[in-house]
Amino acid sequence: MMGAHHQTPYLEFPEDIEQFESSSYWVPLCAQVREACEAHGFFLLQYDKVVPKTLRRDMLSAMRSLFDLPDETKCRYQNPKPYRSYSGKCPVAPLHESFGIDDPHKLDAARDFTDLMWPEGNPGFCETLHSINSKILELNSLIMKMIFESFGMGGEFKSHFQDSSTVFRIMKYRVPPPPSINDQGDGSAIGLVAHTDKNDLTILYQNDVQGLEVVPRDGDDEWVKVRVPEDAFIVIVGDALKAWSNGRLHAVKHRVVMSGDRDRYSCGLFSIPKEGAMIRVPAKLVDTDHPLRYRPFKFDDYVTYFVSNRRDDALEVYAGV
Repeated sequence: MMGAHHQTPYLEFPEDIEQFESSSYWVPLCAQVREACEAHGFFLLQYDKVVPKTLRRDMLSAMRSLFDLPDETKCRYQNPKPYRSYSGKCPVAPLHESFGIDDPHKLDAARDFTDLMWPEGNPGFCETLHSINSKILELNSLIMKMIFESFGMGGEFKSHFQDSSTVFRIMKYRVPPPPSINDQGDGSAIGLVAHTDKNDLTILYQNDVQGLEVVPRDGDDEWVKVRVPEDAFIVIVGDALKAWSNGRLHAVKHRVVMSGDRDRYSCGLFSIPKEGAMIRVPAKLVDTDHPLRYRPFKFDDYVTYFVSNRRDDALEVYAGV
């Protein structure tokens, strides 16, 4: 069912996943997913069948132990690809720390990261990291399939999914400094600067510390706070999926604003086109009402362009027709 949560699209998927796709509510729910992605560029999701609450809470506990490691240990994690290496105490986002791990649903990748952080071993962290990625990847596949089927393109989903990989990002936002030394003067501070995600689809999970803000599609650059219910996922459309859909799906601009006296933890699966993959608008999504908006482009080249330019309209400038 779909309802409003502070004017935010809020979906609940039924628990009987085994019969889900053959049920009477499959087609209407696919349409609701698409409508949320078109009108808002994101939605909140309650769905405990694939990713159990206990596993999500285990991941939050594991994240705390990771970020509690000494800085010199965390800085061991380096990767030449954008948004992977350990990042902390960056002047642009001083409250934010993060890691980006490629494909930890593969056990070797989860083990390599764990062994780097804990040379003495930490099998519990490794298992939790591997398990939650495997489960969220299932959820990502389900949502992407729903989007494709809502466009009448279910037959093309498999090839698109096989041409994708994932990055799992683990993030911490520290408590902001006191108002007396805070440039906003109200006890709040930017945790993560405004941006759109560059990938296909992002699925996030957080602790109960709020902070997410978005610019509604028709909001004239006015920021709106998003209240995320306990144990809900946040599903966000990225630039790659926006381009593939010929602009029908909206990549929402969002940021994190911190306040209060507790740290915020979040983690998320970012599905991305594989290295060398091309983003092309399917002919079926081009018509009189929807003229072609984006030329074909390599996703890697677009990310390289964005990292060098960092502008809000990067997709339009880089790939717009």
